[in-house]
Amino acid sequence: MDHILIVEDDRALSQGIRLALDQAGRQFTQCHTLREAEEALAAHPPQLVILDLNLPDGNGLDLLRRLRAASPLPVLILTANDLEVDQVLGLELGADDYVTKPCSLAVLRARVNNLLRRSRPAAPVLELPPYVFDFGRMVYTKNGVPLDLSKTEQRLLRLLAEHRGQTLTREQLLDRVWDGGEFVDENALSVAVNRLRRKLGEAPIRTVYGVGYVWAEG
Repeated sequence: MDHILIVEDDRALSQGIRLALDQAGRQFTQCHTLREAEEALAAHPPQLVILDLNLPDGNGLDLLRRLRAASPLPVLILTANDLEVDQVLGLELGADDYVTKPCSLAVLRARVNNLLRRSRPAAPVLELPPYVFDFGRMVYTKNGVPLDLSKTEQRLLRLLAEHRGQTLTREQLLDRVWDGGEFVDENALSVAVNRLRRKLGEAPIRTVYGVGYVWAEG
Protein backbone atom coordinates (compact mmCIF):
# COMPACT_ATOMS: atom_id res chain seq x y z
CA MET A 1 0.00 0.00 0.00
CA ASP A 2 1.42 3.38 -1.01
CA HIS A 3 1.88 5.84 1.84
CA ILE A 4 2.43 9.49 0.88
CA LEU A 5 3.67 12.15 3.30
CA ILE A 6 2.49 15.67 2.41
CA VAL A 7 4.51 18.45 4.05
CA GLU A 8 2.61 21.68 3.37
CA ASP A 9 1.79 24.50 5.80
CA ASP A 10 -1.27 25.65 3.83
CA ARG A 11 -3.89 23.29 5.27
CA ALA A 12 -6.44 23.88 2.52
CA LEU A 13 -3.85 23.19 -0.18
CA SER A 14 -2.62 20.11 1.69
CA GLN A 15 -6.14 18.73 1.78
CA GLY A 16 -6.63 19.56 -1.90
CA ILE A 17 -3.46 17.65 -2.80
CA ARG A 18 -4.65 14.68 -0.78
CA LEU A 19 -8.04 14.64 -2.50
CA ALA A 20 -6.40 14.93 -5.92
CA LEU A 21 -4.12 11.96 -5.24
CA ASP A 22 -6.55 9.80 -3.29
CA GLN A 23 -7.25 6.41 -4.83
CA ALA A 24 -7.42 2.73 -3.91
CA GLY A 25 -4.45 1.45 -1.97
CA ARG A 26 -3.10 4.80 -0.75
CA GLN A 27 -2.62 6.25 2.72
CA PHE A 28 -1.69 9.83 3.55
CA THR A 29 -0.02 11.67 6.40
CA GLN A 30 -0.32 15.46 6.35
CA CYS A 31 2.21 17.62 8.20
CA HIS A 32 2.41 21.40 8.39
CA THR A 33 5.87 21.95 9.93
CA LEU A 34 9.35 20.46 9.67
CA ARG A 35 9.07 19.10 13.19
CA GLU A 36 5.81 17.30 12.43
CA ALA A 37 7.35 15.88 9.25
CA GLU A 38 10.42 14.53 11.05
CA GLU A 39 8.22 12.88 13.68
CA ALA A 40 6.01 11.35 10.98
CA LEU A 41 9.01 10.04 9.05
CA ALA A 42 10.33 8.31 12.16
CA ALA A 43 6.96 6.85 13.15
CA HIS A 44 5.71 5.66 9.76
CA PRO A 45 8.14 5.95 6.82
CA PRO A 46 6.27 6.69 3.57
CA GLN A 47 6.91 5.64 -0.02
CA LEU A 48 6.95 9.28 -1.21
CA VAL A 49 7.30 12.77 0.27
CA ILE A 50 5.66 15.85 -1.25
CA LEU A 51 7.66 18.70 0.27
CA ASP A 52 7.00 22.43 0.45
CA LEU A 53 10.08 24.57 1.05
CA ASN A 54 8.64 27.60 2.86
CA LEU A 55 7.54 26.18 6.21
CA PRO A 56 6.83 28.01 9.48
CA ASP A 57 9.79 26.50 11.34
CA GLY A 58 12.38 26.34 8.58
CA ASN A 59 13.29 25.50 5.01
CA GLY A 60 12.19 22.21 3.49
CA LEU A 61 15.64 21.87 1.94
CA ASP A 62 17.02 21.16 5.43
CA LEU A 63 14.70 18.17 5.69
CA LEU A 64 15.70 17.08 2.19
CA ARG A 65 19.39 17.15 3.18
CA ARG A 66 18.73 14.98 6.24
CA LEU A 67 16.61 12.57 4.22
CA ARG A 68 19.23 12.18 1.52
CA ALA A 69 21.91 11.45 4.10
CA ALA A 70 19.94 8.42 5.26
CA SER A 71 17.52 7.27 2.56
CA PRO A 72 16.77 7.14 -1.19
CA LEU A 73 13.11 7.88 -0.41
CA PRO A 74 11.51 9.69 -3.40
CA VAL A 75 10.92 13.40 -2.75
CA LEU A 76 8.85 15.73 -4.92
CA ILE A 77 9.30 19.41 -4.08
CA LEU A 78 6.09 21.43 -4.48
CA THR A 79 6.77 25.11 -3.89
CA ALA A 80 6.11 28.67 -4.99
CA ASN A 81 9.88 29.18 -5.37
CA ASP A 82 10.05 29.27 -9.16
CA LEU A 83 13.50 30.76 -9.76
CA GLU A 84 15.86 28.59 -11.77
CA VAL A 85 18.49 28.75 -9.01
CA ASP A 86 15.97 27.30 -6.51
CA GLN A 87 15.05 24.48 -8.86
CA VAL A 88 18.68 23.63 -9.56
CA LEU A 89 19.52 23.64 -5.84
CA GLY A 90 16.58 21.40 -4.96
CA LEU A 91 17.46 18.87 -7.65
CA GLU A 92 21.17 18.94 -6.80
CA LEU A 93 20.35 18.26 -3.15
CA GLY A 94 18.56 15.11 -4.24
CA ALA A 95 14.92 15.92 -4.99
CA ASP A 96 13.48 13.51 -7.56
CA ASP A 97 11.16 16.13 -9.04
CA TYR A 98 10.44 19.84 -8.65
CA VAL A 99 6.99 21.32 -9.30
CA THR A 100 6.15 25.00 -8.89
CA LYS A 101 2.87 26.41 -7.60
CA PRO A 102 0.33 26.97 -8.92
CA CYS A 103 0.29 23.70 -10.83
CA SER A 104 -2.14 21.46 -12.63
CA LEU A 105 -3.42 18.71 -10.33
CA ALA A 106 -3.47 16.35 -13.32
CA VAL A 107 0.24 17.00 -13.90
CA LEU A 108 0.97 16.56 -10.18
CA ARG A 109 -0.88 13.23 -10.18
CA ALA A 110 1.08 12.03 -13.20
CA ARG A 111 4.41 13.00 -11.61
CA VAL A 112 3.51 11.33 -8.31
CA ASN A 113 2.37 8.16 -10.08
CA ASN A 114 5.62 8.11 -12.05
CA LEU A 115 7.79 8.43 -8.93
CA LEU A 116 5.84 5.71 -7.13
CA ARG A 117 6.19 3.34 -10.08
CA ARG A 118 9.94 3.92 -10.24
CA SER A 119 10.38 3.35 -6.51
CA ARG A 120 8.45 0.09 -6.25
CA PRO A 121 10.36 -3.18 -5.82
CA ALA A 122 10.63 -5.63 -8.68
CA ALA A 123 7.24 -6.51 -10.09
CA PRO A 124 5.83 -9.79 -8.81
CA VAL A 125 5.05 -12.96 -10.69
CA LEU A 126 1.43 -13.93 -10.06
CA GLU A 127 0.36 -17.51 -10.61
CA LEU A 128 -3.41 -17.66 -10.97
CA PRO A 129 -4.00 -20.99 -12.75
CA PRO A 130 -4.29 -21.32 -15.67
CA TYR A 131 -2.53 -17.93 -15.86
CA VAL A 132 1.00 -16.81 -15.02
CA PHE A 133 1.58 -13.06 -15.04
CA ASP A 134 5.21 -11.92 -14.90
CA PHE A 135 4.81 -8.17 -14.64
CA GLY A 136 8.54 -7.48 -14.40
CA ARG A 137 9.40 -9.23 -17.68
CA MET A 138 6.00 -8.36 -19.21
CA VAL A 139 5.37 -12.02 -20.02
CA TYR A 140 1.82 -13.31 -19.69
CA THR A 141 0.69 -16.87 -20.36
CA LYS A 142 -2.42 -19.03 -20.20
CA ASN A 143 -1.72 -22.77 -19.94
CA GLY A 144 1.82 -21.93 -21.05
CA VAL A 145 0.66 -20.13 -24.20
CA PRO A 146 1.86 -16.49 -24.45
CA LEU A 147 -0.72 -13.71 -24.41
CA ASP A 148 -0.14 -10.55 -26.45
CA LEU A 149 -1.26 -7.60 -24.31
CA SER A 150 -0.96 -3.89 -25.03
CA LYS A 151 0.64 -1.58 -22.44
CA THR A 152 -2.81 -0.34 -21.41
CA GLU A 153 -4.08 -3.91 -21.02
CA GLN A 154 -1.00 -4.81 -18.96
CA ARG A 155 -1.56 -1.92 -16.54
CA LEU A 156 -5.26 -2.77 -16.26
CA LEU A 157 -4.52 -6.46 -15.69
CA ARG A 158 -1.97 -5.72 -12.97
CA LEU A 159 -4.36 -3.48 -11.06
CA LEU A 160 -7.17 -6.03 -11.17
CA ALA A 161 -4.99 -9.06 -10.44
CA GLU A 162 -3.06 -7.45 -7.57
CA HIS A 163 -6.33 -6.26 -5.98
CA ARG A 164 -8.11 -9.60 -6.35
CA GLY A 165 -11.44 -9.64 -4.57
CA GLN A 166 -11.52 -5.83 -4.30
CA THR A 167 -13.86 -3.80 -6.48
CA LEU A 168 -12.01 -0.97 -8.20
CA THR A 169 -14.18 1.92 -9.31
CA ARG A 170 -14.13 3.24 -12.85
CA GLU A 171 -12.60 6.47 -11.54
CA GLN A 172 -9.79 4.59 -9.78
CA LEU A 173 -8.99 2.56 -12.88
CA LEU A 174 -9.05 5.59 -15.18
CA ASP A 175 -6.74 7.44 -12.79
CA ARG A 176 -4.23 4.59 -12.44
CA VAL A 177 -4.23 3.18 -15.97
CA TRP A 178 -4.13 6.55 -17.75
CA ASP A 179 -2.20 8.57 -15.10
CA GLY A 180 -4.94 10.95 -14.10
CA GLY A 181 -7.66 10.06 -16.55
CA GLU A 182 -9.01 13.60 -16.84
CA PHE A 183 -8.60 13.76 -20.61
CA VAL A 184 -9.59 10.15 -21.37
CA ASP A 185 -12.98 9.22 -22.75
CA GLU A 186 -14.62 7.06 -20.08
CA ASN A 187 -15.62 4.62 -22.83
CA ALA A 188 -11.91 3.82 -23.24
CA LEU A 189 -12.04 1.82 -20.01
CA SER A 190 -14.96 -0.32 -21.18
CA VAL A 191 -13.15 -0.97 -24.47
CA ALA A 192 -9.91 -1.92 -22.67
CA VAL A 193 -11.73 -4.28 -20.28
CA ASN A 194 -13.56 -6.00 -23.15
CA ARG A 195 -10.32 -6.48 -25.10
CA LEU A 196 -8.57 -7.86 -22.03
CA ARG A 197 -11.43 -10.28 -21.39
CA ARG A 198 -11.30 -11.55 -24.97
CA LYS A 199 -7.55 -12.15 -24.78
CA LEU A 200 -7.65 -13.87 -21.39
CA GLY A 201 -10.67 -16.02 -22.16
CA GLU A 202 -12.23 -17.29 -18.93
CA ALA A 203 -10.59 -14.81 -16.56
CA PRO A 204 -12.88 -13.85 -13.65
CA ILE A 205 -13.08 -10.13 -14.44
CA ARG A 206 -16.54 -9.19 -13.25
CA THR A 207 -18.49 -6.00 -13.82
CA VAL A 208 -19.90 -4.42 -10.67
CA TYR A 209 -22.69 -2.41 -12.27
CA GLY A 210 -22.66 1.26 -11.46
CA VAL A 211 -19.30 0.93 -9.68
CA GLY A 212 -16.45 -0.67 -11.62
CA TYR A 213 -14.70 -4.02 -12.00
CA VAL A 214 -13.26 -6.79 -9.84
CA TRP A 215 -11.05 -9.84 -10.36
CA ALA A 216 -13.29 -12.28 -8.50
CA GLU A 217 -11.69 -14.85 -6.22
CA GLY A 218 -12.90 -18.39 -5.71
